[in-house]
Amino acid sequence: MRYAPTLGQLPARVTKIEDEFSLAVIDGLSRAQKTLPCRYFYDARGSELFEEITRLPEYYPTRTEARILEECAGEIVEGFSDGDHLVEFGSGSSLKTEILIDRISSRIVYAPIDVSESALIEAAVRLVQRYPDLDVRPFAADFSDLEALPFEPSDQRRTGFFPGSTIGNFAPGDAARLLFSFKSALGTGGRLIIGVDLQKDPHTLIRAYDDAAGVTAAFNLNLLVRINRELDGTFDESTFRHKAIYNPREGRIEMHLVSLRAQDVKACRRLFHFREGESIHTENSYKYTVAEFQKLAKAAGWRANRVWTDTNEQFSIHELL
Repeated sequence: MRYAPTLGQLPARVTKIEDEFSLAVIDGLSRAQKTLPCRYFYDARGSELFEEITRLPEYYPTRTEARILEECAGEIVEGFSDGDHLVEFGSGSSLKTEILIDRISSRIVYAPIDVSESALIEAAVRLVQRYPDLDVRPFAADFSDLEALPFEPSDQRRTGFFPGSTIGNFAPGDAARLLFSFKSALGTGGRLIIGVDLQKDPHTLIRAYDDAAGVTAAFNLNLLVRINRELDGTFDESTFRHKAIYNPREGRIEMHLVSLRAQDVKACRRLFHFREGESIHTENSYKYTVAEFQKLAKAAGWRANRVWTDTNEQFSIHELL
């Protein structure tokens, strides 16, 4: 039966974003090393800018992962049976998922999970139009704080899908806990298909996060614009600059917003002081070797199975059982 999703069918599982946002801003800007969670990049403008980033010549992860999926989709989806569930954590536009769905011949259930109700509805409507036999069950929730999946227990196999190297935004300990929560949610016999960015030369990494056109800089600075709009902030974004660095000890790219002068800024009815050169740490993106990620997955209770990479070994897609 064709599923026609509506906003009313999405479970009310998301805490008010504005409340979480304000608490995160107060906490983060009160620390010795000021920080803001990267999940707040994605307001409407931030999402537009990120889509633009994925098309930049310097930003290899999106197109490389998509190419691997195109080449290996047949192997990735083998074994799906009627009634099996494909669960995507942080589904967004679900565009990469279509690469897999195109190769699945069985009548499956697709459960996209995302914090954005508008993204869920837009993607679900598109998918049921393109795949009339696909049972789409959108679920509004934060995948990093997921208590349960939105369907009754059954004997049908569940395959999790977590593309985009989003796992790299989590410190290794948090990444292991997230992987463990996915395993619990997917249940006995579940498996996970996950995209993981690989270690490479720092120059390539820094270019990917500090492009010549300045799109990533605009994406980072838009976080201050959002604070101004939603939390009565007084940030002058022209007095901050985007900076991307590679931290070899941690094996990660870091994004910062650096204050160009000493200044006081208000947000959430609080006053925050910045020294000249002081930064707000806005994002981490951890990079792994294949062996390092498999070790992390094992610590979370998974067994590493197949791995697919591109010919230049820039990106990897792992199957965990």
